Parts: sequence; structure tokens; C-alpha cells
Amino acid sequence: MTREELARDPLWVARRLLGCELRSSSPEGEVGVRLVEVEAYRGTDDPASHCYRGRTERNSVMFGPAGHLYVYFVYGMHFCINVVSLTDGVPGAVLLRAGEITTGRDLARSRRPAVRKDVQLASGPARLAGALGITREHNGIDLTDPDSPVRLYDGAQVAEDDIRTGPRVGVAAAMDMPWRSWVDGSEAVSAYRRGGRRRIRARA
Repeated sequence: MTREELARDPLWVARRLLGCELRSSSPEGEVGVRLVEVEAYRGTDDPASHCYRGRTERNSVMFGPAGHLYVYFVYGMHFCINVVSLTDGVPGAVLLRAGEITTGRDLARSRRPAVRKDVQLASGPARLAGALGITREHNGIDLTDPDSPVRLYDGAQVAEDDIRTGPRVGVAAAMDMPWRSWVDGSEAVSAYRRGGRRRIRARA
């Protein structure tokens, strides 16, 4: 895909990414996934965004240019991957939540040995990043560069009737914003878990 296609509002880009293919190459081989679940995030007007409070060293990739990969570490154990959108200097990105393996299934399985079913290899943000072998070292790479180790390809566009939307998963703010999109009927779509801050019971 081109940078121009991705330099748009994250909500539009999120729906456009459904059905597209993400491929990751390494000395071990190549793994590709068809994207079936995504979440849109804006910047200073989105309380659930990493950029809500401004630019930091961690979130600087989200400020563009579009078409780059934003990778972050969560819960001290998982990587999550995002496609940067909007224009240079204006933060926005789309979290890639789930995909269906299109190539390199054996390699993906070797990276996710605890997963029982092939359809679950890239079901959920952490599994998706793990199956593709994406880590912090991939943060900031250009997905539109044909020579990049991770590349984003256009795919058969998903019909509007086959796209469903709903609240984002597990966010601590703006829990009810319907900015998650997924392909209806795909078994790789992850389970929904409502966000919000947990209440801590006072000790006696």
C-alpha cells in the first residue's frame, strides 16, 4: 500500500485495512496474515490513545509520517503493532488485533507453540505480533517500502455488509467508542473484553 492511502483518518484507514495482507520476513522465513480485526486510535482528542497527553519518546512514531509501524510493549510481556495514519505531525494509528495466516503457517506455529488451533495463531494483538515475529526492533520501519522486513499489501476489499463495528477492547478510557472493526464470520477475531479501571477493594 502507498503512504498516501494511509495518510487519512484512522477510522477510515481501519476499515480499509480489513482484508489487506501484512507480511514479515526474517532469516527464518516469511509469515503473512490477512487482517480481520483492527482498532482506530486518534491523538490528543482520544483519551484511549498513547498520544492523548502529547508527544513522548515512546509514542513519537505515531506522529508520522503515515505508513510506518508503531510497536509497543504491554503488560511487561507482549508486543502490539500499529499502522500509523494521518499526516506528518498529527498523531493517529490503527492497532492490528487479529489476522488469518496466509503463508508461513509452520513458522508461525513454531513461534506460538502453545496455541492449539491454527485459526488462533494470530487471534489477538499479542498473538499476531508473535506469529509475525515482530518485536521492538521493528518500531518505526516503513511498511510501504518494498525492501522493508515488514510490508503491507493491498487485498480484496471486504464488503461493507461483512464489516462489524463495536467498542475497543480493554481500554481504560473512552470504552464505548465503536472504533473496533472486524470481518464478520472470521474465526480469528478475538474475544471482546470491556475496559475500564478496576476498583481496588479497601483492606480492613
